[in-house]
Amino acid sequence: MNKTALYAILLAALLPLVCYFVVKGFSESAIAMPRHYYADSVINRTERGKEMTDTVWHRLADFALVNQEGDSISWEKLKGKIVVADFFFTHCPTICPPMTRNMKWVQQSITNAQRVGDKTPDFLHFLSFSIDPERDSVERLKQWADRFQINPEQWWLLSGDRNTIYNMAIQEMKLGTIDGHGIDTDFVHSDYFVLIDTNRQVRGYYHGLDSADLARLSSDIIFLSMEKDPRRKSFLAGKLEIMGVAFIAAIIGVGLLIFFIQKRKKDVSSGLEKE
Repeated sequence: MNKTALYAILLAALLPLVCYFVVKGFSESAIAMPRHYYADSVINRTERGKEMTDTVWHRLADFALVNQEGDSISWEKLKGKIVVADFFFTHCPTICPPMTRNMKWVQQSITNAQRVGDKTPDFLHFLSFSIDPERDSVERLKQWADRFQINPEQWWLLSGDRNTIYNMAIQEMKLGTIDGHGIDTDFVHSDYFVLIDTNRQVRGYYHGLDSADLARLSSDIIFLSMEKDPRRKSFLAGKLEIMGVAFIAAIIGVGLLIFFIQKRKKDVSSGLEKE
């Protein structure tokens, strides 16, 4: 094997690895995942002599409510789903109708390219909590759903215990803090959509009447759908770099071995010719 062939082998081994690290670095810097909100605690630990910090983000409390179909709903039925939530009431004459239309626009803007026929994304769900549960019965919710042609397979209008709903808005999703003007604890009326990840952690707030914010919400939903669950580590997690180095070393070793074998054969041939 001549030097040109050896260099070709080394280049063929190095090029895929270099491309992998370039693409990996570019993707991690180019995609800005939606931030987390509301840490419950921060844990400091030492791992392999390095100081590490783990943040425990607030996980939304569970609830037991009923939807427009009369079904009992809790977070358990939304396991593994990205959720977009808002708060409304069916007697609302102002912001609720346009917010419902805008949420439907967001719903229709996200499709699942991998599904044939029905493009409804199975990773995404929408929740609208009624802040007037005394008047918003299942029948009233169903009328609102029919009015806006809401698909119950992907969007639930929820009613039930008033304290549960108001605790979700004020204490869990903290709409009063985000709003900046304070929330009336007797009647929450916010124009924000809330983005919640698969771990029930708040990842964003968006004005439901602002077209730029709606576009940002659509983008953030897509980003979240690509986010890896930090609690579920792949078998190859943290090993790709080691495997890459081992692969290069193996290729170099094989190349050198072939090179020396070929060189030895030439030396032997030259010796025989001289004799």
